Amino acid sequence: MSQRRFCGILNTAISLPKAPRGGRMNQGKRGLIVSFLAVPLLLYGVFVLVPYIAAMVFAFTKWRGLSANISFNGINNFIKLSNDSNFLNALSHNGVALIVLPVCIVGLALFFAFLFTQGIRFARFFRITFFFPQVMSTVVVAVLWSFIFHPTIGLINGTATALGISGLKGFPWLGNASTVFPAVLAVTIWQAVGFYMVMFVAGMQNIPTSYYEAAKIDGATPWVLFWQITVPLLWDTLRTAIIFLAAGAMDLFALVNVMTNGSGGPSRGADVLSTYMYQTAFTRSEFGYASAMGLVLLLIVLGISLVSMRLTARDSLEF
Repeated sequence: MSQRRFCGILNTAISLPKAPRGGRMNQGKRGLIVSFLAVPLLLYGVFVLVPYIAAMVFAFTKWRGLSANISFNGINNFIKLSNDSNFLNALSHNGVALIVLPVCIVGLALFFAFLFTQGIRFARFFRITFFFPQVMSTVVVAVLWSFIFHPTIGLINGTATALGISGLKGFPWLGNASTVFPAVLAVTIWQAVGFYMVMFVAGMQNIPTSYYEAAKIDGATPWVLFWQITVPLLWDTLRTAIIFLAAGAMDLFALVNVMTNGSGGPSRGADVLSTYMYQTAFTRSEFGYASAMGLVLLLIVLGISLVSMRLTARDSLEF
């Protein structure tokens, strides 16, 4: 490089305008943002990511929880799971919930949301009433319904007896292997319908009324309005609800644990993966085996979420 050219570049560099103050301000903002995010990210890493990773490692070990003796067990925990009848029984209950809950909850929530957006009287009161179970603690709901299902002092058997249905007198809804899990599902539906109804009401109220008015002029019936206008324009909300419910169907820990006193019901009639995993870890002290269940449950939930997103993916309609 010649001396003249070097001097030219140097003069050009010297004559360049100074960096705008906005650059320093952006750097200051970045520092502020990083300082705010550092603590939450650190806490998330310590209390969420590290336990997750540790549980994945323990899934391949034989460990009793409090003992310092941890031995590598390979894939034996997963082989044991494939032959564990209690694990398969709990998995089947989650499978039933996976089918029943989204269908019933989305169907009922859509029905009530459509009904309460038609200008009926006391619609606001009904919305609040239906949403109220959602603000209650799940444990409180489980205890409340345990009394309702009680064989001698329960509201259901008392009402049936008052109506002359003697066959249900003293019937143990939560003490019968064939009715305990349907009872848990019924309570789950009762608690969740209000929340999803509010979601759908909010979505329906954002749909322009001009669409409905134009369709009515063309002679569309309420049934056609619902399926041709409401459902397509509400699809993103419906999709979110289905994915939430599919993932929630693999949990159900609180309701099952409280309503069955931690036993999973008679003959494990209401046992689900989360309750069986809890019993394995904290009752039988098989933390390595329970971690293997947790890893399988995590993979199942991830798979269900991905499949749900894939099956419900459609082009969103803008309006």
